[in-house]
Amino acid sequence: MMRKTLLTLLFLGLIVQVSAQQPGEDEFGAWYMYFGTNKVSERFSVHTEAQFRFYETTSNFNQLLLRTGLNYHINPNAIATAGYGFISTDGTFFEVPGERNSREHRIFQQFILKNKVWEFLFEHRYRLEQRFINVLDITSDPEQEVNRTEHRGRYRLQVTLPLTDTFFLNFYDELFINLQDDLFGQNRLYGALGIHITENSSVQFGYLRNQFANAVFDRWQIGIFFNPDLRGVFKKKANPAP
Repeated sequence: MMRKTLLTLLFLGLIVQVSAQQPGEDEFGAWYMYFGTNKVSERFSVHTEAQFRFYETTSNFNQLLLRTGLNYHINPNAIATAGYGFISTDGTFFEVPGERNSREHRIFQQFILKNKVWEFLFEHRYRLEQRFINVLDITSDPEQEVNRTEHRGRYRLQVTLPLTDTFFLNFYDELFINLQDDLFGQNRLYGALGIHITENSSVQFGYLRNQFANAVFDRWQIGIFFNPDLRGVFKKKANPAP
């Protein structure tokens, strides 16, 4: 218990320290998120995700992200995924310098490895993305739409520490690497307090420090995780009652 208390205090101190650094704008933004992983067979599950991102805590909508994917569970600690994402961005507040509104269709491939060290649960996520972007370029005169294709790699190290049967801490750092032009894309440092609501659902209240090459953005996050097992539903459909 003493070790968990010390780790909790260290975690909170880290959040205070990084949030005190100079942001890219004066206001804290917020991301409201939903994540679902639903087993449909012994080896396969479906990932669903929706994120609503605001430039300020409850106003000035910035971005909508919808993502889905098919997971193949190699074993309990290894998962391969292929999926698709749609991202609509309102860049009115110059989140991305030189651009305004954009729409993106994204294909991704992902591999997750999990392991446990003492009480710490580690998750390594490797992701490749092919991004097909339509953007309104305001650097041109007159303004014009530009289509471009970009490729990106991402690596996320996530650590989860259970505190009790109900409460846990979650931390991750994720590095984005561009596979064209400038190598560094962004880095996301995240910490949260999580609460298990039921066996298959939880909520996380966290802080994200989103660092780009020339700006840092502070974001509060509320994430809802809902992971019901749907194998029984599909089994009933496959074997209807006589």
